[in-house]
Amino acid sequence: MKVTQVRTFPVSDEEDRRYIVVRVDTDAGIHGLGEVGIVWWGRAIGQAIEHLSELIIGADPWETERLWQEMFRSSFFPADKVYSCAISAIDLALWDIKGKSVEKPVYKLLGGPVRDKVVCYIHTQGETMQQLVDNSVQAVDQGWKFVRWGQPESSGPMANRSMNETRMGYLQPEASNQLAVEQMSKVRDAVGPDIELCFDVHTRLDPHHVIKLCKELEEFKPFFIEDPIRSENPGTYRLIRDKVNLPIAAGEQWSSKWQFRQVIEEDLIDYARIDLCNVGGLTEALKITHWAETHYIDIAPHNPLGPVSAAACVSLCMASTNVGVQEMPFGRPGSYAAKLFPEQMDWEDGFAWCYDKPGLGVEFKIEEAEHSHFEMGGFAPRLIRDDGAFTNW
Repeated sequence: MKVTQVRTFPVSDEEDRRYIVVRVDTDAGIHGLGEVGIVWWGRAIGQAIEHLSELIIGADPWETERLWQEMFRSSFFPADKVYSCAISAIDLALWDIKGKSVEKPVYKLLGGPVRDKVVCYIHTQGETMQQLVDNSVQAVDQGWKFVRWGQPESSGPMANRSMNETRMGYLQPEASNQLAVEQMSKVRDAVGPDIELCFDVHTRLDPHHVIKLCKELEEFKPFFIEDPIRSENPGTYRLIRDKVNLPIAAGEQWSSKWQFRQVIEEDLIDYARIDLCNVGGLTEALKITHWAETHYIDIAPHNPLGPVSAAACVSLCMASTNVGVQEMPFGRPGSYAAKLFPEQMDWEDGFAWCYDKPGLGVEFKIEEAEHSHFEMGGFAPRLIRDDGAFTNW
């Protein structure tokens, strides 16, 4: 069996959520699906996929480790985030092919199940305090055991200003932190003591601001504080670890095992937020997961994307001992993007699991993709402070 074609499909669903799906075909009539992690960099990543396909076409899809090494290292300089996203999508598609070729689900190729199902959290972010609380209560009523929201924006003189058609928001750290404490208090009161709360700072704060915030959030016992600071310097997590008495989750912006090295080796995080569509696919994510296990660090895979990403993440969790929780932002799998992806994983009562279908168990309708195409490009929303300075979204 040899790879014959690699194609990229940028598609949007009925809610205008955007996904970049990669399909790899073989001469055996078997194809696999992957997904790109950074949609806003899709134009560059698409070119990287086309470039890497020169290494993939004609290759045996079972040789995932060799192909990963060649894709990561063949330009002498190690792959950066753009190329790592491209590698991720191709690697996931190759694993999908491997499973289909032997009529086994991917999680069985990863070692087989160590659990029957994977606990998940949903995003309950709201535009107002009351909407956040209502969304959280509704999620609990639907069976979710975890809820998640992010560092709130502030109101201010520059809020919602537009720049080149990119949404602009406003975030002043002190005011945002006050809102965050109030949110945590109200959500905890509304959902009770047994529901886990995940709070995502989203790299928006500097260390001194997040340290102060975490001290105020301790009484509400959140499950973790996610991405409390920017990701460029993992060593700064030593400062956070020494001063914060809450579990820390990080890693969604890191694009290989090398960037996880320090935080794992020095025990600086409690949950590894591995993004399978950024970090190099399942081939790389497996290494990080097993490495984290030796430091009693659980994984909480980052999944803000579509059904292919979700299925790959749950496959990894099904076959891994050290799992904390799985992100499932849009709600129950199968409840969105169903025209594009008519077959997805299943969900019930706050848990997801993979069907015993070959590969990742996801189907993608190319004919529907032709009607759902979007032009790749654009930028993420932007946040600014009261003096006009740029901060992370």
